[in-house]
Amino acid sequence: MKALIPYKKKNAKSRLSPALTLEEREEFVELMLRDVISSLKEAGIEEIDILTTPDNGVPKDLDVNIVLSEHDLNEAINGYLEQENEPILIIMADLPLVRAKHVEDIVSITEDVVIVPGKGGGTNVIFIKDPSSYQVKYYGSSFLNHCNIAKERGCSVFIYDSFMLSTDIDEPHDLVEIMLHGHGNSLEYINERFDMKTGKARAKINATGNA
Repeated sequence: MKALIPYKKKNAKSRLSPALTLEEREEFVELMLRDVISSLKEAGIEEIDILTTPDNGVPKDLDVNIVLSEHDLNEAINGYLEQENEPILIIMADLPLVRAKHVEDIVSITEDVVIVPGKGGGTNVIFIKDPSSYQVKYYGSSFLNHCNIAKERGCSVFIYDSFMLSTDIDEPHDLVEIMLHGHGNSLEYINERFDMKTGKARAKINATGNA
C-alpha cells in the first residue's frame, strides 16, 4: 500500500492570515506536511506520494515521490487512482495531530473504504482497498459525497471517528488545538509564536510578540 498527500504551499491557508503572514503560512504548511509524513513513516508506510503542482516546491529532503498535476484536486486524484492497483491512503497535509496509531488503526480495518470525516462535512482521510473501484469528490459536503460514492460502487464503508483526524488547521482558533494536542515541527513552530490563554472560556491563542 501507499499514501497520497495533496499539498499546496503557494499562497496557502489564507484564512490563517489574521494570525500568520503569508511567509509564515507557507513555512507552517511545510512543517505540517513534515509531521504528517513522520507519522506515516512511523506507522510503516514506506511509499508516500505528494500530489502537487509545479509551483508548489516540495523539500528535497523528505524522501517521498512527487506527483505533479495541473488539474484540479478531484481530477488529479482520480487520475492517480486509475493508475493504481494497491490500497491507497489519501490524507490531507494539514492534519498535524495525526499519530502513527491512527494510521495503523485505519489500514487494519477490513471494510473496502474507510472515511475519516473532517469538520463541517469535509473529508480528511480516505483509505481505499481497491482504487479502481472508487472515485473521490472533494469540496462541499465531501463526506456525504464519499459515502454515497461507496454505496453506488457497492463498497463496504467504515466511518473512522477521530477528534485528532477531524481537526484540520484552517483558521486561527484551530491553532490552539496544536498547542493542546500537537507534536513535532508544527507544535514547536506555534509555541514560538503564541501563548495559550485559558480561563472560564475556551482556550485561545495570544501572539507572544517574539515572532
